[in-house]
Amino acid sequence: MERLRHDDPSHVGPYVILARFDAESAERTVPERRYLGRTADGQRTVLVCVPRIGADPSRWAIEAEGARRLSVPRFLGIAEMGGTAGFPWYAAPYTPALPLPAVLAAYGGPLPEDTVRRLGAALAEGLAAVHARGVTYAGLSPAAVLVTPGGPLLTCVGAVRAAAPDGVRRSGLPGLDPGCLAVEQASGGRPGPLGDVFALGAVLAYASTGHTVPEQGELPPGLRGLVGSCLSSDPAARPQSAGEVLRELVSPAAGRGPGGEAYPRAGTVLDHAAVPLPGRVVAALAAQSAAVLAAELPAPHQPFASPQKVH
Repeated sequence: MERLRHDDPSHVGPYVILARFDAESAERTVPERRYLGRTADGQRTVLVCVPRIGADPSRWAIEAEGARRLSVPRFLGIAEMGGTAGFPWYAAPYTPALPLPAVLAAYGGPLPEDTVRRLGAALAEGLAAVHARGVTYAGLSPAAVLVTPGGPLLTCVGAVRAAAPDGVRRSGLPGLDPGCLAVEQASGGRPGPLGDVFALGAVLAYASTGHTVPEQGELPPGLRGLVGSCLSSDPAARPQSAGEVLRELVSPAAGRGPGGEAYPRAGTVLDHAAVPLPGRVVAALAAQSAAVLAAELPAPHQPFASPQKVH
């Protein structure tokens, strides 16, 4: 939670805005403005999202409506949409959640490889499900991954499409992490599933190193081959589906040596149904939840009493 600024809305639809969801330092790579809001009666708390200042609200609303209609695992469930053509919004029920950059900040650095594998497998599962419906996510980045006690949730669907029409270069646009844009998308090509695979590799790299474009030597040896192939500039050299990435992450033989050779991993197939979180991350989620529960609605403005004459 972050304090509101003078340019933040005090209300969005029926919700009183309590706080910013994202840290100010993360704004550059968050494709929408996210707030914590509450109904005036205090009964419901929600995550409220609105377009970035300067974004095309109509394109943003189209993508938000498409996300609302999705019903697939690992994606944030949008409960309602509203607003006007110039100021659309959507809301989802609040659950304690941290964007992936905040998770690394709470942990104190890159996450352990086992946590990265489980996190990546859950994200790959969500991508495979949405691709099976013929939809390209086109919005995966560290800021788009919300880590909750029940596992990660994907948000910001269609951020790449909303940022610029097809045929327009997207690198350097506000709200888009350039390290998550495949070459073919940064140059203005139509987003496709292999662009999502590239972005998944960038998110795995970020979780492992703190960078979406790491040096090969920064990556854990067990993830170098997979992440390196996902980040290939040649789409044909990447894993050809999110399901392929999922299998590689959960397989006992997942992981590659420095020369690209597979090496066995001890134990059984990785269970990615749950993503156990480090204690410091759990503590940060608990602290956020407590802060939200303790947040009070702003007192309504009282009209000034008319000055009375003194005789």
